[in-house]
Amino acid sequence: MLCACSGEQFKLDERPQSPESLATRDFSASGLSSRAGDWDSKFEDAQVDEVESTLKEALSLNYEEARALLGRLEYQRGNHDAALQVFQGIEVKTLTPRMVRAIVESTRPRRPRGKGDNATPSVMSMHSVSLLLEAILLKARSLEELGRYIEAAKECKIILDVVESALPTGMSEGIGEDCKLQEMFHKALELLPVLWTRAGFLDEAIIAYRRALVKPWNLDPQRLAGVQKDLAATLLYGGIEASIPPQLKVRGPTTPKNNTEEAILLLLILMRKVALREIKWDTEIMDHLTYAFSITGQFELLADHVEQVLPGIYNRTERWYFLALCYSAAGQNETALNLLRKVSSCSEAKPKPHIPSFLLGVKLCSQDPSHAHHGIEFAHKIIDLADQQKEHFMGQAHKFLGVCYGNAARVSVLDSDRILFQKESLNSLNHASFIWKEDPEVMYSLGLENALQRNLDVAFDNATMYSDLVAGSSGRGWKLLALVLSAEQRFPDAETIVDFALDETGMMDQLELLRLKAVLQIAQKQPKQAIETYRILLALIQAQREFRTKNCDQAEYLVSNALVERKLEMTAWQDLASIYTELGSWPDAEICVGKAKSIEFHSPGSWHTTGILFEAQSLYKEALVSFSVSLSIEPDHVPSIVSTAEVLMKLGSHSLPIARSFLMNAVRLEPTNHQAWLNLGLLSKMEGSLQQAADYFQAAYELKSSAPIQSFI
Repeated sequence: MLCACSGEQFKLDERPQSPESLATRDFSASGLSSRAGDWDSKFEDAQVDEVESTLKEALSLNYEEARALLGRLEYQRGNHDAALQVFQGIEVKTLTPRMVRAIVESTRPRRPRGKGDNATPSVMSMHSVSLLLEAILLKARSLEELGRYIEAAKECKIILDVVESALPTGMSEGIGEDCKLQEMFHKALELLPVLWTRAGFLDEAIIAYRRALVKPWNLDPQRLAGVQKDLAATLLYGGIEASIPPQLKVRGPTTPKNNTEEAILLLLILMRKVALREIKWDTEIMDHLTYAFSITGQFELLADHVEQVLPGIYNRTERWYFLALCYSAAGQNETALNLLRKVSSCSEAKPKPHIPSFLLGVKLCSQDPSHAHHGIEFAHKIIDLADQQKEHFMGQAHKFLGVCYGNAARVSVLDSDRILFQKESLNSLNHASFIWKEDPEVMYSLGLENALQRNLDVAFDNATMYSDLVAGSSGRGWKLLALVLSAEQRFPDAETIVDFALDETGMMDQLELLRLKAVLQIAQKQPKQAIETYRILLALIQAQREFRTKNCDQAEYLVSNALVERKLEMTAWQDLASIYTELGSWPDAEICVGKAKSIEFHSPGSWHTTGILFEAQSLYKEALVSFSVSLSIEPDHVPSIVSTAEVLMKLGSHSLPIARSFLMNAVRLEPTNHQAWLNLGLLSKMEGSLQQAADYFQAAYELKSSAPIQSFI
């Protein structure tokens, strides 16, 4: 019958003789020959029609089984087209109800059968069900090999529908002991989402993954973990938002609100299984979890899970480096540096130098002048370890070394140390630019250091080159360029640069550039235009805040951006207070100061502005109190130190020694502060030291002629 229907030669003595071949076994056990003898003794002549119908069903069933076996043989040979032709001859739709019924009957509790009970000959055997499900699975595999993924997914879905219809509450543990049903079903569970993914239907893939997880299908822990991991990866990287169906939602605080939260929940479950040794360690789980926590900004939580990883998976150096990355991303640079110092002094036997740890250490040290000397040590370790073949590490080490030398120069007390560090800073940065000629970060650092050392022409060239390298998309590049022009007293040109940059940069950079534009307008004696610019700046900040409030679920704003906006808003009110103070509009100045303090009460800048307002009204004692509050918040706040000295100088000659000590401290903290040098000249003149006063005035003049309207850093 098979040869007649398929048109292919199929000899009985050439059929596959694997232990999984069920055609002859099913035919002899439950097929025509055995059933005929039993039925002759159990049915009367009136039941001949029913017997004949059952015989036809048995013949049909064995025909389908034979096709399943032949299709399996073709698939194993790699003849996917031939296997597909054989499998297409199986009438799956007509057999589906019988397969469902067979699975249901096999899972019912067995009870002793009495002598009067009749057998149910039309029920398919579980071996036959397994063989047919395998045929459907191999058909899906053949379609997959031929690139017909959608058709393959539909075929694979048939297996899930059959089993789920028969077992709506899940699969018991003992169902797969006597047949291959469970194995075929598990393979289909894993294959279906893969097929939908390869077909480009990620929403269907996510549905298939969830379908495999919502019911107990008796998957072994490792395979179940694989499904959970793949679902988490699809949710994270799929690029679509697949909401959880209502029937799967569980109300509560832990219910995922979006794809990312659902992925994190799955990954945390997997991490717990790893900790309990229920499944093997999988690096991809930590990789996915790292990405998920990174895009949500939960770096401290990521660090907690890194610390929970069992010993032996990471060595000490890798663990400390991973934790340092987490804490530095969370803004806890001190904690990160402490961990990186452990790496440099690792007590393990024959520790291998870990250059990435040293590189992260010098990067973090370059961001804080108080750690400049530690950064220099880290950088020298990298230079000593990296050979000429590791140009990347060498270039980065020299870049950060130059930045750290520059920071060390600015915190140095001795002039000799300051001069030495400034020279080393430029040497290191120039060496880094020689290694990486087109590295924009190196060029920016070089331009910034030249600007701080008042090498304005070179700084202008460096800033221009940096803007070219980043195609004009960096706000800090335009800002550095404008500040260099302002240091050359070219205020109109600087404002033109800012206007151009406002059209080329993003929102956060635009806010900072608007403030710079307002300060430039103040320098050009244009208070009305400056006030209007500040009004625009404050309106934009308010609009951004309202947008975040209304679209908190759709727009994920970084906390750092909100903090920058808040600081800019406070600074804008402080600047407005200074403008109104110079104009003599005391009430308006007081309102602006109050606005600034309402944003952050313990801000040294706000209290300094308050002191300036009191000083303008000749309320010197109140001004001194305000400056004292500012210095109690930040003892090294140079503007408050200089302003305190100015007020003390106005109170009489008995306060001049104290004023001098304040000014000398200001010069130590900020040697390029022309206002401090000017007041030292005035104080020396009041004391009668005219030659010293002339030297101080000369220094103040030279510094003011090259001073930017804002600090470069």
